[in-house]
Amino acid sequence: MSERKNAAKKNQIKRNLEAYTFMIPNLILFLSCSVYPVLWALKYVFYQYGGYGTGAPRFVGLDNLARVFRDKVYWESMLHTFTYGFGKVIIIIPLAFFLAFLLNKQKGINGIAQSIMFLPTVMSSAVMGLVFYLLFNAYNGEINQYLMKLHMISQPINWLGKENAMKTLILTAVWGGVGNYMVYFIAGIQQVSEDAIESARIDGASKIQTIWYIIVPMLGPILKIILMLAITSAFHDITNVMVLTEGGPNNATMVSSLYSYRYFFPISAAEQVVPQYGYGAALSVVTACIAGAVTIVYLKLSKRLDDIY
Repeated sequence: MSERKNAAKKNQIKRNLEAYTFMIPNLILFLSCSVYPVLWALKYVFYQYGGYGTGAPRFVGLDNLARVFRDKVYWESMLHTFTYGFGKVIIIIPLAFFLAFLLNKQKGINGIAQSIMFLPTVMSSAVMGLVFYLLFNAYNGEINQYLMKLHMISQPINWLGKENAMKTLILTAVWGGVGNYMVYFIAGIQQVSEDAIESARIDGASKIQTIWYIIVPMLGPILKIILMLAITSAFHDITNVMVLTEGGPNNATMVSSLYSYRYFFPISAAEQVVPQYGYGAALSVVTACIAGAVTIVYLKLSKRLDDIY
């Protein structure tokens, strides 16, 4: 009996070693690429440091955090972040649902249309930003040229100017992300019971009533995930802004993630020459706390979807 127990124990240890062996590479990557950068940022919140060649880090206590709360440009960038995120959500979610409802059957032209709509999702954000920059260029952009040929405008519109830049960024984000959310909605719609839809039709429900009272409630779990992804992505969506406007003009499109980034990696000669890692880390930590607070509030509010439906 004891020999059997010993053999079973050895087999269990062997299986555990095999499992841990497969886990070790992922654990190393997680610790080095996720945990270590977070700890590094938390450490340098309390230091003034300009990187290698600028001397040793100097402890400054809470000065960096105090500076964040006095930084008007940062709080304006946070307002722009919420504007960008809200504008993106109210457009991309209904549009993705409409496309998913229209193309949920992957047959013939629908399958081709799904592939075309999903294509921008796998495209590099930098390439996508460059394409939209060329399209919306005020002087020789394709959009202005076509609108002038159609006599819809008499002079070029400055799409990347102060009044229109945020709208252009939102449009770029919608184009780049709608295919991704569409796929989520399609997956949810395909899980909706056909019997429930057929019962609603027999009872005399119209298509709109069937969508609103049958399909949308059943999409509650996937809708909460989609909204969560759309909201939180606004806090780290930086590439489009960097390529299209670099946060300009006059910080009109400066978002919090780009503002933090510029203290680690100055973009142009007009900015500070020496990076400010300590202050950049403080900005990142405050932004992460705000994003976490928004996520917690959303999770609490999203529970009401279950109560409503």
